[in-house]
Amino acid sequence: MTSELEALCFDANDPLRLARFWAGVLGREVADDGLVLLPSDDTGFRIRFAPTHEQKTVPNQMHFDLTSASLEEQQETVARALELGGRHIDIGQLPEELHVVLADPEGNEFCVIEPGNNFLAGTGFIGALSSDGSQEVGYFWSKALDWPLVWDQDQETAIQSPRGGSKITWGGPPVRAKTGKNRLHFDLAPPADGDQQAEVDRLVALGATRIDIGQGDVCWVVMADPDGNEFCVLAPR
Repeated sequence: MTSELEALCFDANDPLRLARFWAGVLGREVADDGLVLLPSDDTGFRIRFAPTHEQKTVPNQMHFDLTSASLEEQQETVARALELGGRHIDIGQLPEELHVVLADPEGNEFCVIEPGNNFLAGTGFIGALSSDGSQEVGYFWSKALDWPLVWDQDQETAIQSPRGGSKITWGGPPVRAKTGKNRLHFDLAPPADGDQQAEVDRLVALGATRIDIGQGDVCWVVMADPDGNEFCVLAPR
């Protein structure tokens, strides 16, 4: 069996503060001393916050696209994020674009999407994990998670769990050059009766590589996808 997407992990200078921000924005229950946000249904994934001393210096490879059922709901989400410590940012969006671009207290970008976006219909509040990446990496993650491709056009790709929930999208070329460790990464977990080494071998056969980021002697395996984005394979859960 393939691994599940156990969590999306944020590297944070102040993990507790960032967890409180996102718990407030997303309306999620917290666990593990306030550093993990639990999914609201069985299509979701945990959001985990881990400490780092590294400062954010470049745009993230991945960001949330949050959905809205109405203009009022979009405005409420934006107002809530600002009240919790977020801010408006300019990443080159055009004046006629209707989504709102914000950053959390540590500068992690996210978008609040206008109502009526058909591509994100039925996905839930976190409509997409919108990513900078190649077509190849979209194909890799489709096979790695056993999630079908729901978009594959002009080298842009998207996948979604068969159970529904958030999509993961990749915008295709040009792919921004990677300049350091990503601040967001996936944690994958084999099923309880699975085998961590067998899963690592399967992912290597799909195009991943094992990497050393100074993790030392830990129970998880650090890997990189074909675009060089870090992810971890945990022990079976």
